[in-house]
Amino acid sequence: MKGIKPYQSSAWLITMIFSALVTLIIGTLLFGMYRQLMNEQELQIDQHLSAEKARYQQMALTLNRRSFAIQVKTADPKNTLVVWRNSFDLVGALSLIPDDMPLLPQTREFPILTGGPDKLHILTGGLVITRYGPVLIATRTDQLATLIERFVNVAITALMLTVVLTLALGYLFSKAILRRLVQYNRLSRLIEKGEYSTRLPVSWRQDEFDMLAGQFNGVLDTLESNLMAVRGATDNIAHDLRTPLSHLRIGLEQLPDKTSHELPEACAILTEELDHCLATFDAMLSLTRIEEGQQTLLLQELSIKDMCEDLFEMAEAMAESNQQSLLLFTGEDIKVTGDKYLLFQALFNLVDNAIKYAGEGATIEIVQEGKEIQIRDNGPGIPSEAQEKVFERLVRLDPSRHNKGTGLGLSLVKAILVRHNALVTLSDNQPGLVVRINF
Repeated sequence: MKGIKPYQSSAWLITMIFSALVTLIIGTLLFGMYRQLMNEQELQIDQHLSAEKARYQQMALTLNRRSFAIQVKTADPKNTLVVWRNSFDLVGALSLIPDDMPLLPQTREFPILTGGPDKLHILTGGLVITRYGPVLIATRTDQLATLIERFVNVAITALMLTVVLTLALGYLFSKAILRRLVQYNRLSRLIEKGEYSTRLPVSWRQDEFDMLAGQFNGVLDTLESNLMAVRGATDNIAHDLRTPLSHLRIGLEQLPDKTSHELPEACAILTEELDHCLATFDAMLSLTRIEEGQQTLLLQELSIKDMCEDLFEMAEAMAESNQQSLLLFTGEDIKVTGDKYLLFQALFNLVDNAIKYAGEGATIEIVQEGKEIQIRDNGPGIPSEAQEKVFERLVRLDPSRHNKGTGLGLSLVKAILVRHNALVTLSDNQPGLVVRINF
């Protein structure tokens, strides 16, 4: 990024295209004005010569030769130059009539020499045939030509200034854009080195770069949050697996000292600890497959009411063994499409958690109202600030760490329900917890 010059950027290319378009538009407008000016000049000359032609033809018809000659001599040379060839010589403002002059309205340009400061004049004119002979009627056009030449020079200068100005502004614009990109590149290198708290600056302009920076900062927020979650998951894995692995190591060290009668019981304990470790990793793999959509769903039409009744029958004995009351309330039966095994696993995990953590003597209710299932208990509940956190991987609130578990149950529940387009939320039951599942 540091090696890119402003004239190598895409902004400079856009500037070049814009400059070319502006120059083309202005050039077209100036050319149109030039053509209009030329046409207007030609029209005025033609109208003027036509009017003079008609006037001198009329004078030739109404005046005698002497009076006609006087009119030719007294013609104002500032407006019209007139010369008449009589029988003996030329009468008028010019000392000659050029050869091959056309008859008006056809015209031709011809030069004359004068004794003034501008020795060469350019005239435009033509012949008029009268009863006294041919008359040359002409008017000066070199002054108009000079005016047009000045207009052309001014137009060329304006075009050049337009090109220079647009290119200069484009260069500054490209440089300003590159300055922001260089800053973004420098900050991205810091992020690449591991400084994930770095954020791209967002200005008050709220332009496209600010929108891009805002989106990028949002990605960084998510990345930083995910990294913190990974670190937290790593800490939880280390915390939850260190105990069973320590038991395994101690048990393996003590095996040689066990008698033949104690050996089967010791092996069973070690196997249980090992199964707990394997269950944690199996749950993590299963959760990943469900979240990534790698596990195929065996979709079928399911009755929410029937699932709740099966759930009640499965969990009733567990609740009684904990001296708890498990109640079932069902309403209108609603059909949903889903994987029966996964949905039942998710619902059973929720009821199992309620039984496990609600405490002895608690009352647990399974309530079905249309497309909503509620699992209520009057136990200690979950603090409101931790109700979203419990759905993260390997998160187990401190009071629950004395109970065996993987810390993946609620993460798995949420992943299964998300795959079935269902929403799970937690709220206080005052006391206790309410889990709502909306299909």
